[in-house]
Formats: sequence, C-alpha cells, structure tokens
Amino acid sequence: MACTMSFLRALLRTARMIRHAPQLSAGLPADDAVLLDAPDERLSPALVAAALGDYEPAAKLLATTRDAAEWENRDRYLGRLATFARHRDSWLADWLAAAPHDPDALLVKAELAVRRAWESPARAEQLRDVAPLITAAAESDPRDPVPWRLALDHARGTHAPHAAFEALWEQAVRRSSHHYGCHVAALQYLSAAWYGSHRECFDFAEQAAEDSLPSSLVQALPVRAAFALLVAAPETRTTSVLEERIDRAADLAIALSATYEPGDPWPAEVRNLLAYVLVVRDRWDEALEQFRLIGPHATSFPWSLVSDDPLGQFLDARDGVRLQVASGMPLRYRADHGGSRGHYA
Repeated sequence: MACTMSFLRALLRTARMIRHAPQLSAGLPADDAVLLDAPDERLSPALVAAALGDYEPAAKLLATTRDAAEWENRDRYLGRLATFARHRDSWLADWLAAAPHDPDALLVKAELAVRRAWESPARAEQLRDVAPLITAAAESDPRDPVPWRLALDHARGTHAPHAAFEALWEQAVRRSSHHYGCHVAALQYLSAAWYGSHRECFDFAEQAAEDSLPSSLVQALPVRAAFALLVAAPETRTTSVLEERIDRAADLAIALSATYEPGDPWPAEVRNLLAYVLVVRDRWDEALEQFRLIGPHATSFPWSLVSDDPLGQFLDARDGVRLQVASGMPLRYRADHGGSRGHYA
C-alpha cells in the first residue's frame, strides 16, 4: 500500500509539473533572450570601440565616473574593461602610450596586472611585483577608493596579516565608507576560505549591512556570506545557527531587490546570487520571483563558481525552479471558489 501511495504521489507531481510549468513562464524571458554579463548603455560603446582599437570612449567613461565620484560605477566598469583587456589589450597599450600618467589608464593597468597575477601559479610572488602599479593608481587620484579595493585584493593574495589589512581597510573606507567593492574584498579576506571563519564573515556582513545606506548593495553582504558557506566543504558547513543566518540574509536581500525595478541591470548580480541561495534553501516561489526580476541579465557570479557553463547553469536553475513551483500547485483549480469540485491534492 505504501509503495502504491508513493507511486501515486509521483504521478500527481509529474502531472502538476506538466500542467502548470508553461503558465509559470510568464515574466521570464526566453532562453535565447538571456545574456551573460550584458554591458549597460554606458559601457557598451566603450567595449565596442576598444574592440576596434579605440581607447577614447573607455577613457571618457572612466573620467566621467571619477569626476562625478561615481565610485560604484567606476569599480564595475573597471572590472569589465579589465576583463576585455585580458584578451585584447592593444587599446590599453595605446592609451598608456598617449597618456602614461592618466589616473584612469593607470587604474586599468593595475587591475589587469592584479588579475593576471592571481591566475599565476606563483600568485603571491607575482602580486608582490605589481604592488607599485596599485600605488601609482592610488596616488594618481587620492580621492578614489577603487585602487584601495585593489589593494585589499592584493593583500589577501599576498597573505598580508590582519594588521596590514586593517590599515588598508581604513584607507578605503575613509574615501568611501559604503563602497560595495571594498566591502566585498574585506568579506573575502574574512571568509573561511582565507583568513577568517564563517562566523566572522557573517558578523562583518551583518554589521556592515546594518550600517549601510538605504538600497545600498552593501545590504547584500550577508547573502554573499551565505553563499560562501553553502559552497564550502561539507564538513565546515553546518549548525542551525548558521542556517538561520542564511535565511535572514536571504530575507534582507529580497527586501533589497524589491527596491529596484524589474530587469534593472544594476542589482542583477545580487539578484543572481540571491536566486542561487534561495534555490539551495528550497525556497522555490521566492527564487522564481527573483528570476522574474532578473529578466535577461544573467551574471557570471555566482554561476561560474559552480559550473564551467554559467549561462547554462543559470537557465537550468531557472527551469528547475519553475518545475518545482509547478509540482507544488494543485492539479486542478476550483471551478467555483465556493465549492471543492474539481480540486485535487
């Protein structure tokens, strides 16, 4: 009898998925409309021009962010330009030749050098060699916190002691007390994978989120701490206290996501991260809502850390969530809200 009931439940679950999955696609872009790390309208022309060997749009873009103290945009655009230069850097070489002391060119040069050093088997040694480039970028505009984010990443890779890291952190937050990139760099240093623990990571993230400005991406730090725990080795994961903190972090990130418009590319990475955490926590309906809010903006992080095909992983996760939600819905809705005729499960 038990076997028969289990089989019946499996059949009903399959029927529900088949019946409801199509309607749950409402608000989700088609697979071929989803793009990985799509640039926004400001960055796109700079990347196109760089592909043609013209550095001027990139130089103008970064100069604009510096002049307007758009430090969050500056850090984000820097990362994308450095990623592009990793494979095609002739435009950057021309820029540096034409303006060797340009603060923006020096910043891209330093970011690119740090990334290349991180990929080297001799990481610590290579990173120590690029330290003067970070110093040059920081000195070229003392207001800019972004070189200090680079310095924090550099310190983590060179095994800097806590005291040295704290000194860099003080310089970073003095320039921008709520800078998201600098907070992420500090969170990584404090993670169990580096020089801290899951509890230290959560403590820092939760306090920073509490102190942050309304709608600041710093409020997503706890969900980043949750992600670090969820992808850690199984033997380091566990206590109910940490599980409660994971769910609180997800709740905070859901509230943050709700302050932005659907399909907004700015919080896309946070929404992708949140969707991943909600999937792992079996919070299917909330995960589906985040996929709707993400729209076409899939991001490499976090999917590239769990798959060699981040876009495919994103789409698979989205489909899986849709099926999970469908499987939990009634097989048939009531034809009449006042009665129960036609209602299964």
